[in-house]
Amino acid sequence: MVLCALLLLGFTVCEVADVLFRNLHRPWLNANEFAGGLFAWGVFIGMGVAVRRDQHFRLTAVGESLSGRKRMIVESFNRLVILGVGLCMIWFGYLNYLNGFGSFLMPSVTPIAVLYAAIPVAGGLISLFTVEELVNGWRHGFQARGKTEAEPIRPPIS
Repeated sequence: MVLCALLLLGFTVCEVADVLFRNLHRPWLNANEFAGGLFAWGVFIGMGVAVRRDQHFRLTAVGESLSGRKRMIVESFNRLVILGVGLCMIWFGYLNYLNGFGSFLMPSVTPIAVLYAAIPVAGGLISLFTVEELVNGWRHGFQARGKTEAEPIRPPIS
């Protein structure tokens, strides 16, 4: 999570520095390359962080309304879909990464594969953390972390 925050902070600093140097009539020519790389890596690493913290988009309302075996099936299905997405990110991201050696960032002539590498890395993190959630859920249940069911509010007695 700290790495993700540092990457996005670096993106912000690069953009501010780019504007500042342009206003001082000393343009920083590689600023867009750095900013794009930091942003791409920050977003893709952020995907892994969201899965690890269980704060990603998924169908939680259905799973949380169920209990027992039905909840186990729904939660397992949700996570297996996320695992499938993570595995696709690994495979197709790697293929995209390999193709990235044919295109270059300008003006530094760095292969664009440097940016594309974030995709399979994020897929690996998503897959790893989803497998962790599945194993823990199958062993200990899929109850929400740190959340307890609130007792219903009873009407006042008159």
